[in-house]
This record gives sequence, structure tokens and C-alpha cells, in this order.
Amino acid sequence: MEFRDEFLDEMLRLEGRGEDIAHAQCAGCGTPDPTFRCARQLCHGAHMSCRTCIVQQHRLLPTHWIEEWDGEFFRPVSLKDLGLVVQLGHPPGYNCGTAVDGHKNFCVIDVTGVHTVKVRFCKCDARVENRQQLMRVQWWPASVKQPQTCATFAVIRLFRLLNCQGKVSAHDFVRSLELLTNNDGLTPTPDRRRAFRNIIRQYRMTLMMKRAGRAHSPSGVHGTGQGELALACRACPQPGRNLPDGWDTVDWDRMPEDRRYIYFLFLAQDCNFRLINRDVSTAAKDPIIGDGLGYFVNHAKYTEFLRAHVSEEEISSCSGFQAMFLANRKRVKGLRTTGVGGVTCARHNMWRPNGIGDLQLGERFCNMDFILLSAVLQCIIFYLILSYDIACQFGKNFWTRMLSLPPEFHLTLPHDRVWFKVPNFHLPPHKPACHSPYSFHFMWGAGRTHGETVEQNWEFTNGAAASTKMMGIGGRHVTLEDLFGFHNWRRLVSWRGIFKRRMTENVEEGQIHRDAFEAFNTALQEQVPELVERWRAWVADWESRQHTTSTESPFVVEEKGMTMKDIRLKLAREELLRNGEGVEVEREDTPSTFVIMGLEIEESQRYLAIDVKAIANPTPTQEIDFVKRRGAILKRIRAFRRLQRTYMPNVRRFLTISQRALWDTEADRDAEAIRLFMPSDIADKVKRLKACPQQLADVEAELREGEGHEALETIRQGLRLRTMTNRFRVRNMTGQRALTRGQGVLRQNNVRIHKAKLRYRYARNALLRLRGNGEWERKLQVLEDSDIRALNERALTEEEKSQRETVHDLRDVEEGGVGAYGVVALGESRRTLSWIWYTSKAGVPEEAELVEALRVEWCKAYARSRRWTEDTVLVEEEMRRTIEYGVGEAAAWLERATGRSNVDDVLGEGLNAYAKEQADREARTCEQLRGNWMRVRERGRAFLAGETGPSAHVVTHAEEERQAEADDDDDDEEGEGDEVERPDYEEDEEEDGMLD
Repeated sequence: MEFRDEFLDEMLRLEGRGEDIAHAQCAGCGTPDPTFRCARQLCHGAHMSCRTCIVQQHRLLPTHWIEEWDGEFFRPVSLKDLGLVVQLGHPPGYNCGTAVDGHKNFCVIDVTGVHTVKVRFCKCDARVENRQQLMRVQWWPASVKQPQTCATFAVIRLFRLLNCQGKVSAHDFVRSLELLTNNDGLTPTPDRRRAFRNIIRQYRMTLMMKRAGRAHSPSGVHGTGQGELALACRACPQPGRNLPDGWDTVDWDRMPEDRRYIYFLFLAQDCNFRLINRDVSTAAKDPIIGDGLGYFVNHAKYTEFLRAHVSEEEISSCSGFQAMFLANRKRVKGLRTTGVGGVTCARHNMWRPNGIGDLQLGERFCNMDFILLSAVLQCIIFYLILSYDIACQFGKNFWTRMLSLPPEFHLTLPHDRVWFKVPNFHLPPHKPACHSPYSFHFMWGAGRTHGETVEQNWEFTNGAAASTKMMGIGGRHVTLEDLFGFHNWRRLVSWRGIFKRRMTENVEEGQIHRDAFEAFNTALQEQVPELVERWRAWVADWESRQHTTSTESPFVVEEKGMTMKDIRLKLAREELLRNGEGVEVEREDTPSTFVIMGLEIEESQRYLAIDVKAIANPTPTQEIDFVKRRGAILKRIRAFRRLQRTYMPNVRRFLTISQRALWDTEADRDAEAIRLFMPSDIADKVKRLKACPQQLADVEAELREGEGHEALETIRQGLRLRTMTNRFRVRNMTGQRALTRGQGVLRQNNVRIHKAKLRYRYARNALLRLRGNGEWERKLQVLEDSDIRALNERALTEEEKSQRETVHDLRDVEEGGVGAYGVVALGESRRTLSWIWYTSKAGVPEEAELVEALRVEWCKAYARSRRWTEDTVLVEEEMRRTIEYGVGEAAAWLERATGRSNVDDVLGEGLNAYAKEQADREARTCEQLRGNWMRVRERGRAFLAGETGPSAHVVTHAEEERQAEADDDDDDEEGEGDEVERPDYEEDEEEDGMLD
């Protein structure tokens, strides 16, 4: 702040001649009183020069801006006006005798702006065209015959990075260059936006050809195969690239499972309805160049196939997601495409070659079938695992639909080797019948695959939707293909670090889950070994039928209690039948509406009472909130009383003396303390029948039962959340700030559990008064505080309780800490499950109920342990494949160096240099990966070999980074100070974003 005047003065000092006032001589030849300088500080220092020297200095810098001092201020002047001529075809300073002037308004687009430059083309060799001369000075011509506009390679590269990374459109980019050239409007800048777009489109395609090695092939561009320009995933199995010799000659049926799944090909498929395209041009005006050579499917074959499926409707779905309905018929007017469908590898986020296709009318089978089969057209596949958010619908009749495609698109895999799965995030809204069969969690060989990679990739591409929306079909294809290629390259680079972190996480978490399962399994083996073997066989049989959905799943409980939603639906249907089919029933005219209103008011009262009690000294803002909530509850109570006069007109006569006192004084009470007096509040059955009809009591009983089941499920969810939050805190949080924030999260969750506990007790007590003792108590037992414990917790004994004064401390359950309800973690055989974790069923012994709960927990623990181990195997194999692919690429580039003959020496040297550069980069990358991954791969192998155990110290990723920093400090020059370790609070501040 104190230097503002100084910096302001220095800026204005540059508006004059600066220090050159004192020298008053040309910086080059010494001529007195020079008047020219390079503007905008493009040249270092911008010293004053004479006319001859300024032109001489900028022979190699023709796109700089020049200023002339007129005695009072600087006026802009171009190098062209000063006489600078750019001679092409010869070294700088050479005067060609056969030179021909270019167009008088020849335009060059550079990072410094849009320039008009005087150029001369050499005619010494008639075979060298004007466009070639421009290319050889790294100026890209906009046309091929008589170019009048070009762009420097520097500005092309800058725009491409800004476009791919920041989604800056060509229109905005060139417009910015125009404003950089002239921002006051006094000197109009020539409009070169269309020419620049043509240049960028040519550059994108040519760059893809160059990086694919097409210039080194004798067949050139015309010999490019389908999908050859796409950047392939190096970690996915690719025969001939990263798989060992003879991999396809082994007996797959005899191969052990732990070796079979490393050859699985995991793909993810989905649609994006944001990348729409308007019908603003035609294929004749804007054709697709290189149809099917990159990431898009072959457009000609695609449209030919779709002609036979014009009337096909969208895919139906059992899920609750509505994304596919965004592209309905009302929104397709004026659109050429309503979005795109895409296929990625489900483990590495890489777009597949020929894995992108346009959609014409939403998400249809015909589109998605063609795109998927195009993406695997040239692949040798052992197993295909497809992740799709509507896989439960897509998998039906897939093999029948495949027969309608051309023969070359048909999969030759056996049907039982193609598995359809739903991504983890999209699975919960599906019907319960889809949860186990389509889950990656319970799939043999899935590892930690989640299947959501394609959704992550759409987020990166959506930024380009606005600019590609108004493009022609050809320009849009090449723009998106360049974007997909840029994304694939950045993913390829990022996986070098991600593989390392993933392997470290697999070893850490895998050891934890392995130990937990072994402790659990050992305890059960000692007690019920025959049951454990039966469960293991059940899981094995279920996993062997992954391609079907008819097998009974060992991971789910067969029967659950009815929830409030189920009971409300049941009551509504019964009331509809009682009132006559087809007769509309008003909300206020049904007994269930009256009872539901009372239940909702009671729940609001309980929540408000808890919140008021939890805040001893509320702030004015909190007081206002309480007043508003009390007012809302009072308004609902008044509406309830009006209905109560209809259904329970004489309720006060049948209340007890204390209840009447509460009834008469409710005007003096806070809203949360007012009693509603539902039918269940009248304990005497005879009086209840006189106060209200039996139908009303029966309705409340059914709703109270559903309320109890819902409260139990809320408690179970809260206990699971508490366990996972504790684990996260211990493993990932350090420092007072982070631990305090984590404690706040736990406190909120414990309040939620407490509210659910009160709700359950109110519901059960009401149900007991309405129904009395009976079989329903086997499902809804008395809930004690000691019953509220997680699956890995047991109740404290009296001796333990007396030794622990702070029962409500929130400590990690895995460390043996006390939970919020007087429970402690237990990994030994003495652990018992609370009754809340299994549902009683009439006529079934309690031992059988417990066995069912244990079976589900054992099967899930077994699956978790195996998934972490499988992912360790998969990551180790993916690391090996990545290095092996790089070794093969290095050898391929060395071979390409001499792939073309009969070329001139200059071109031959360029081809050789580029190939050697790529081979060197591949070799150095492989060497670096071997060194960076060596230690973490050794730990992974030790974990798989069982050489690690509960007592073994696993080096975490954070420790590994600290050790690497220490190694770097050891390599510092002598006398240089060691780096000061950061305090914990600084690390906590960086982690806040991730924690949020």
C-alpha cells in the first residue's frame, strides 16, 4: 500500500522516452535524437532507435509494434510503413532476384495482435509453393492457392491450449487479439475470424496425424485406419502392446481367478445432452475430414444404420434419474444432434477410439449399440464389463439387437463373458432388485472400480458446449476430437501419480479390511463352521452367474418391515375402495390424513424441543428462528384441532384429570409442549372407542408401526455414518482445527440418532397402547441406549462403565474408544450384534434371524476384503502395462524413423528428428516410472503375498511424500539450510476444501 505512488509514477514514466532522454542517441548506431522504439515492451528495455536500426532489429520480429516520438508523445506506426519486407524462401537479409510481392494487405495473426505485413515469395524453385514457404517460417496459411492470411505457430498453440483447457472460443480469442491491436476504434482491424477458424481446424487434424506417426508411414494420411488417430489407454489390456506373448493361448477355464480378471476390459457408457448442435450448415459446406479416424464413429456407416431405426423410442429406465428425458421431442426443434453418446475405459477415464457418436432423438438402443460396438470393433477381448446407468434395461435383448448391425460389429465373445453393471452413484435410485446383480461392490474381479468415469469426463467437455453448438458438422467433429485427445493426454500424464496413490491406498485399506474380515471369520469358524462354508459357496455360486440376474443374492435381507410410505399408500388405496372406485377423495376427508397430520406435528414438536434444550443461551437470530418455528407449529395445531372436532368430538370427556389440565391450559404453553391427544393417548380401550371410531385407532396403529421401522432405519444409517466418520478422522485429520470440525460433524450425526431414538420410543409406546402385547413386539422391541451400537461395537459391561467417566466422548471405534451411546469397538469373538441389525419375522426362531444378519455382514465383509485385494492386483498389472506400452512405443518410433524412403534430406532429417525425440521421451518416461513406482509396487506385492500384517507398519502416502522431501534435502548443496517443517494448522487449511 505504501508504494502505490511509486508504482503509478513508474507506469507513467514509460509513457515518455524514459532514461533515453539523457542519452539522446540511437541504441544501435549512435545517431542523435532517435524517434522510434518497440512498443508494449515486447523487446527488452524498448530503447530509442533510428528508423534504419529499428527495421534492422526487427527483421526476425515482424509482428512487433513500433512507436514514433513526435516531440510530445508516441504515435503508433507499423514496420510495414517503415519499409520492413519479409523475404521468404531465403535466410534473413538475402535479396532474392526472382521474388514476387505477396498481397498488399497480407495479414499475420500472432500473440501480439493482428498485423499487416509486406512479404515477398521466392520463385527460385517453382516447385516450392507459397503456402510451403509460409509453413517453413512457421506461419500457417489460411488457404492453399494464393494465401493472404496466416497465423503463427505460437498463436495457434496458445489458442489450442486455451480452448482445450479453458474452453475459450475462436471468436473470443481472435476478438481479444483485435482489441489488443486497436482498442480505441480509431484504426479498424481486419476481420480474420473465419480465416483463423479454418487454420485451427487444419492444424487440429494435421497435429493428430503427426502424433500418430502418419508422416513416417509410406501410405501417409490416406493409409490411416479407423480410430488410429485416437490416443489409446496404455493401462487397458491391448494385445501386441502391453500383454505378454502367448496370453491368448492359455486355457482360460483352468486359469486361477486371481489371474483371469487382470484381462477384463472395463468400459463405461453414457450420454451427454449438453453437447447439442444446431442445424446451421450442411455436410457439403462443412464436411467431416477423416471420417472415423479418431474418437467419433464412422459417420457414413452410422447414419446408414440409423435409417432403419427412425421410429425407435428412447430407452426406458427403472432409475429415478431424469437426465435422459432432457432431450425430449419438445427440445429437438432446429437441432442436428440432441447430444452425444460416449464410451470410456471405466478405470482410467480415457475416451475410446470410435467411442463417440451423435444422438438424434435422445438416448436410444440403436445409437448406443452402434457406439459401443464401434468402440470395441478392433479389440481382442476376453471379458467385457460394461458400466451404464441404465444397464438393467440396456442388457435386455442386447444380443438380439446386435444381430441387426453389420456382421463386422458382432461380438464373438460367449454371452456369459459380457457383464452389465450400474455405476455406484447411479445404483441406489434403481429398484432394489437391481442393487446386488448390477453392483461393482459385489462383482468378482471388479476391484475398486466405480464405473462413474464417463460422468467425470463429461464435466470436462461441457465447457465447450456453447462454442460447438453453432458449428457446422465438420468443424464440430474436429474440435471435439481435439478436446477428447487433449483430455486423454492429460489423463495419461496424471495417472503416473494416481497409480502410485491408488496402490498406497489399496495396501493401507486392504490390510485393514483383510484383518477385520479374518477376525470376524475366525470367530464364526469356531462357532458355526458349516454355516461359513455354506455362505462361501453361496457367494462363489452367485459370482459365477454375474451375467444373469435371476440368482438369489447373499448380500441382501429377504424381508423388511413396511415403511411410512408403504403404509400411506396402502391406506390411501383402502380409503379409495371404501369411497367407491373412481371417486376422488379430498385430503381433509380421510382418517389417514388426520392421523398423518398429527404425527407430523408431533415430530416437529420433538425436533423443536431438542433444539431449544440444546442451546442454553440463544442468540437473537436463534430466538427469531424459534419464534417462527413455534408460529408455524401453532398454525398447524389449529388446523389439527378443526379436524379433531370431526373425528374425536368428545375427546376431552375421556381424558384423565392430568390430561384435561393440559388440554385446558394449552394456550399458556409453548407450541412444542402442547399435547395433541391422538387416539393412542387414551390408554383405556373402552374410553378410546367412545372418543373415536375404531377405524381411526387402526389407522394410527399401522402408521405408528411404519414410523417405528423408519426410525430404526434412520438409527442404522446414523450408526454407519458415525463409524465411517470416525475412521476418516483418525486416518486423515491432524491438528486442532480439523479435529474440531470433524467432531462437529459427529455431534450433528449423534443428534440425528437421538431424534430417531425418541421418535422410535414414542411410536412404540403409542403402538403398545393401541394394540397391547403381541407378535409385533418381535419386530419392534424395547430400545435401550445399549442397543444403539454399530455392527463393530458391543455394549459396555457395568465394570467398564464405571471405569469410563466420559461415556459420550467421540473417539474412534477402531481404536477401542467409547462411542456416543456407551458402546465400544470389538474385533474378537465376544462381539454380538444388537437386535436393531436384524428384522424379526413371525414364526422364525431368533437364532435364524441372527444368522441372516450375520450372513449378510459376513458376505459384505468378505466382498470388501476381496475387492481391495483385487484392486491391488489390477493396479500392479496396470503399472506393468503402462511401462510395457511405453517400451513398445519407443521401439516403434525408432522403427518409424526410417519408415519412408525417397524423401529429400531436409524432410528426412525432420522425420528422423521427430521420431528420435518421441522415442527418447518414451524411454525417459518409462525409466522414470520404474523408479517412482518401484517401492510402492514392492509394498503391493508384499501385501498380496501376505507378508504384511496387523502389526506391520504401512507407509502412508503422506509419509512417503515427507520421506521424498527429506531425500531432496539430503541432496541439497552443502551450507544450504534445511526446509522448515510447516505447522499443522497450515496443512489443515489446505485440507478444508477436501473435507467440505
